[in-house]
Amino acid sequence: MSQRRELTEFERGEIIGLWKGGHSERNIGEILGHPKSTIHDTITSYKNSGQITASSRSGRPLKLTERNVRQLVRTLKEDRQQSLEEMTKKFSESLSISVSSNTIKRTLHSEGFFGRAGKRKPFVSEANRKKRLEWCRERRNWDDEWNFIIWSDESRFMIFQNDAHHWVWRKPHEKYDVDCLIPTVKSGNQGVMVWGCFAKDKIGPLIQVSGSINASVYMGILENTFLPFYNSLENNSQYIFQDDNAPVHRARTVKQWKEDNSIIDFPWPAQSPDL
Repeated sequence: MSQRRELTEFERGEIIGLWKGGHSERNIGEILGHPKSTIHDTITSYKNSGQITASSRSGRPLKLTERNVRQLVRTLKEDRQQSLEEMTKKFSESLSISVSSNTIKRTLHSEGFFGRAGKRKPFVSEANRKKRLEWCRERRNWDDEWNFIIWSDESRFMIFQNDAHHWVWRKPHEKYDVDCLIPTVKSGNQGVMVWGCFAKDKIGPLIQVSGSINASVYMGILENTFLPFYNSLENNSQYIFQDDNAPVHRARTVKQWKEDNSIIDFPWPAQSPDL
């Protein structure tokens, strides 16, 4: 059996016009040459919707061409964080066709793209990426030189994990089980601040720091914690001290303290990874 041809909007308008003019379904079919079932379905659809345009039908979803798929992937790569709805709207408008979100999602899955919680990493500008690469290239042939670097840093270890994308494995009825809940706190300062340092095979001190670190507090750490460790090293004059470019590390008073104590700074590129 051949598939019934889809009526044009003009043809549907003819049917509704004759029906409103008092013609019977049989008579309309004879006048226009359409099957009685087509006449009946068109009139019924108009009665239900008040519209002459054809109602949407369920069935096989729209299949995109290879060219459409390439365009869709380009649309995705324009903004990796756009929502499925935003991408569907943008893609449909670019091709002047109507595509459902399900079709978009199914096509992206077939191309290997899935919605996932984005991995977090520190932002690094393009300029600083180049500086970091140059820093590495200048030292790529180092060997024993690395033995005489004292590495240092401070870090805050959070007591509560504050993460909008923290997932748990659970069954549907375990939603409110205690071990499936993610504890939250009002303040983001629920953590422990520590400072520490080390050299190649020499473990330095690790201390807890109360409150925030300013230039005065940092100088106290250098004077009371770092300096005794530095003085305990054999041939300590060969060692270079590394700390990052935090403002408190580069304060004028801190620089002066380092000069007074013959501490040589190790050049450190901006936005480099913490230890």
